[in-house]
Amino acid sequence: MKISEVAGQTGLDAKTIRYYESIGLVDSPRRLDNGYRDYSEKNIRQLWFLRHARQFGFSIDECRLLLALWANPHRRSAEVHQLVAEKVRDIDRHIRELNEMKDMLGTLLAQCPGDDSPNCAIINKLATDSE
Repeated sequence: MKISEVAGQTGLDAKTIRYYESIGLVDSPRRLDNGYRDYSEKNIRQLWFLRHARQFGFSIDECRLLLALWANPHRRSAEVHQLVAEKVRDIDRHIRELNEMKDMLGTLLAQCPGDDSPNCAIINKLATDSE
C-alpha cells in the first residue's frame, strides 16, 4: 500500500508518517523497485496505534515505550498501567494550571474597564515582573 493510501486509511498525513519512520518510531516499509514505500499490514497497525496514542496526549518517547510494550507478548500490564496513571496525573496537573490561568484572566478582565481609557489591568499585569 502506498503512503497516500495509508494516510487516508489511518488519518495521519504523509509528512507525519515519514517523520515517524525517520525517527525510528515505526518500522520502515519495504521499498518497491520504483522507490515507493510499500506499507504492510504491520506498518498500518503501528500507525493506527500511534495515532490513537497521540490523540491521548502521549509524547513521542511515551509512544515509543507503548509500542515496545504492545509488541512484547511478555509485557506486564502493570507497566502500561503505570505509564497511563502518570499520564492521568500529568493531565490533572495541566487542568489545574489551566483553571488557575482562566481564573487569573477572569479577574483581570473584571478589573479592566474595557473602554477608551489607557488604564488596563491586563496590560499592567503582563508588564510586571512578579507573579
